[in-house]
Amino acid sequence: MTQSDPAPVEVIRGDGPVVLGMPHTGTWLPQGTAARLNARGRLLADTDWHIERLYAGLLPGATVVRATFHRYVIDANRPPSGESLYPGQNTTGLCPATDFDGHDIHAPGQAPDGAEVARRAARFHAPYHAALAAELERVRAAHGVAILYDCHSIRSRIPFLFAGTLPDFNIGTAGGTSCSPAVEAAIRDICAAAPGYSHVLNGRFTGGWTTRHYGRPEEGLHAVQMELAQSTHLAAEEAPFAYDPDRAGRLRPVLAAILSTLADLAPTLRR
Repeated sequence: MTQSDPAPVEVIRGDGPVVLGMPHTGTWLPQGTAARLNARGRLLADTDWHIERLYAGLLPGATVVRATFHRYVIDANRPPSGESLYPGQNTTGLCPATDFDGHDIHAPGQAPDGAEVARRAARFHAPYHAALAAELERVRAAHGVAILYDCHSIRSRIPFLFAGTLPDFNIGTAGGTSCSPAVEAAIRDICAAAPGYSHVLNGRFTGGWTTRHYGRPEEGLHAVQMELAQSTHLAAEEAPFAYDPDRAGRLRPVLAAILSTLADLAPTLRR
């Protein structure tokens, strides 16, 4: 890593009980990684576009842990072992070989081998999760509980990954195991009451490795993944993936209500 390279993770430390994880907003590629990608890969189409902007300032006191590297370098929301999150279903792995449409993202012969994947995992995946784990422990020590809200977005129509059109709010709690029922119900109820929006609980996206790994409600660690359809805040779900201030302006109060409700719930969740 050169002096001009960004740190693999950015942390904005807050004093509240909620931690916002952002593993897929980064767009930085190391020079060697960029050279391996083909023209399609260099579009970075599978970025969680503008999520950091969408959530900015919604909950004073929230801690933010954000990866700066792109998921095509290494996916911080996949198991470091490389096992599939969704066995038997189309998905992308720890070091993606294809984009969300199933097309190759590397130039011929340039897909990383096992040694390169391991090197990337050590350089990027491990520091991101070391920072996230440290912040969750700090928050839990201060409040007796920590709530990890993992922030994601995805195009609403991707036939390679799922049929039809995604709901606007896709709430993942690993089938109800990664957080308390009160946390799950609070988020579901706010989404259900939001006019003009659709939602699903543990649908196609039940929560990635982050949610499953950190969600231990019996230990005071609650984790939820929120996968937003990008139609809720982008002008169009295609390049240049521009942020739509009007759409985002309608969405942000709903997200703010979710986060503030989680913060208010935290004292009731103490072990």
